[in-house]
Amino acid sequence: MKRQTERDNPTQRFVDEGYEAFSKVEQRKGKYHQVANRLKENTTPHREWQRGWNTAYFKNLEKLNGPRKRS
Repeated sequence: MKRQTERDNPTQRFVDEGYEAFSKVEQRKGKYHQVANRLKENTTPHREWQRGWNTAYFKNLEKLNGPRKRS
């Protein structure tokens, strides 16, 4: 069985969009807001976008606080 690469995986696009959205802000009505997930809830693209955003969040948190240590 052939293994899918990231380029062949259609859901990887949503993960990448979510990852990039973590560091983006947009201006609405003169105020700045973090980019939100605009995909329809409870769908695979929505979950994959959120997974990418969460990955970026935790990588940033680790960068700020140092690597997490388990006890």
